[in-house]
Amino acid sequence: MDKELNAVLALHKVLDAKFAQDIRIMDLRGVSPIADFFVIATAGSAPQMAALAEYAEEALENEGMKLFHREGVQTAKWVLLDFGSIIMHLFDKEAREYYNLERTWGDAKIVTP
Repeated sequence: MDKELNAVLALHKVLDAKFAQDIRIMDLRGVSPIADFFVIATAGSAPQMAALAEYAEEALENEGMKLFHREGVQTAKWVLLDFGSIIMHLFDKEAREYYNLERTWGDAKIVTP
């Protein structure tokens, strides 16, 4: 198993343990040059979103991934953590429905842990 896949599976485990909702891992390899994986999840509140972002950062750094960019932590609508080959998207419910990344990247394979 490759480093990125191990990292997204570890991230899924952390998000699930911290009560993130509707967690999806999308394998973008062969679909997009943007990243190898998107990890998408929904937070139930602004404090939970901030905490999930922190746990996600820690989990991926523990897997040897380097954070390149963080965006949206102040808005609590959509937090993006860019680790290069892995991009983590945390949404509130309304933003997740509006942006619907699963539809936009519908050609991507869904990874089931």
